Amino acid sequence: MEREQLVFVGTSDLSGHFRGKSFPVVDLQARMQSGVGLAPTNIFISAFGPIQMTTFGTIGEVFLIPDPCARVCVPFLGSQAEYFFIGDIKTEDGSPWAFCPRHVLRRALDRLNQETGLRLLAGFEQEFIYTGVNAQPQQAYELDALRRQAPFGEALLAAMRQAGVIPDTFLAEFGARQFEVTSAPAIGLRSADDAVITRELAQAVAFRLGNRVSFAPLPDPGGASSGTHIHWSFLDSDGQPVIYNEQHPWNLSVLARQFIAGIQHHLPALCALTAPSVASYYRLRPDRWAPVQCDVSPLDRGAAVRICPVSGSDPEQRARRFNVEYRVADATASPYLALAVLVQAGLDGIREERGIMTERLRPLPRSLSEALAMLESSDVAADWLGADLLAAYLKFKRAEIKGLEALNETEICHRYAEAY
Repeated sequence: MEREQLVFVGTSDLSGHFRGKSFPVVDLQARMQSGVGLAPTNIFISAFGPIQMTTFGTIGEVFLIPDPCARVCVPFLGSQAEYFFIGDIKTEDGSPWAFCPRHVLRRALDRLNQETGLRLLAGFEQEFIYTGVNAQPQQAYELDALRRQAPFGEALLAAMRQAGVIPDTFLAEFGARQFEVTSAPAIGLRSADDAVITRELAQAVAFRLGNRVSFAPLPDPGGASSGTHIHWSFLDSDGQPVIYNEQHPWNLSVLARQFIAGIQHHLPALCALTAPSVASYYRLRPDRWAPVQCDVSPLDRGAAVRICPVSGSDPEQRARRFNVEYRVADATASPYLALAVLVQAGLDGIREERGIMTERLRPLPRSLSEALAMLESSDVAADWLGADLLAAYLKFKRAEIKGLEALNETEICHRYAEAY
């Protein structure tokens, strides 16, 4: 049987799914210029597949253009290769489309550079459930758990490296069948691309082993939760780290404290984009090693924003490894939108010279509905996302809530576990 190779181009959309179209690889050169046509309504495909609402209806056309800097071609012995590009959604005249998640992040990163001269350095730490091991008592961090998952982890890290994503760690996490993979920090947009590529390659490797992975925030209400933690720092125009200062509290430079304070100030609204599913808020409850309030701490893994400690005696190396972790995120979020609003919130903290709050801390939203209300009442969200995208996103997520209102928590968790 003859086969014609296909190549896929997609983006992580409003629901955090990687969606797009494929075409014959012989047409790749032409498609790098023209892309593939999409109905604007495609951006409103829901977390579970149906289009529950759209502001575009059947009208319009946009184009998904492959980005040559986000190309993945990973061969698998005895199976077809994973061949895909991450793309940008553009209008007919070649301008960035206002609803394109990568464009939203690029705008935020451009502002960061224009206002501060800095570049973002970020990495994603992603937890998931892998079905290719027996459901047995938890083996958190055990070597035996690492043995039992083989060859999944080794194949995943090899695939990541072939795709240009530098692996950092792979480990057995706290929950049954739960693992975690982290990628090394990357500059700007590439860090979000790496998160998307890692998720897709984890699915690809599991599929070829006859299994699957689920990045959903909670497989069931009594299970271990899975987060997507975002680590970040900054580099100046000379490539030097700028957030570390041994003479200041928590070793944070003034700029870093202001940036963190901006995130803390806007955190309830940020949740609508970084923890954007109904099940996300079953995870953000006490005694789950997940945040429950808008707090910042240097040592607490239950904090919303954690200042990550560094070891070693070399000040230069300590400064390069020093980073901050945002912990109120999971894989139902598009990495582009999540990172974009973190950058915008942090910039607001720098502009307003905000200070980190340590008393009278606000609780995090208790539901997606509450988070969306916080986002809607924000006086800056329309500037960050664009007024049209903000209004559409609020409708999109409220339709998701409505579609689940007849289900209980267990059923809702299962729906997300199947979808993510």
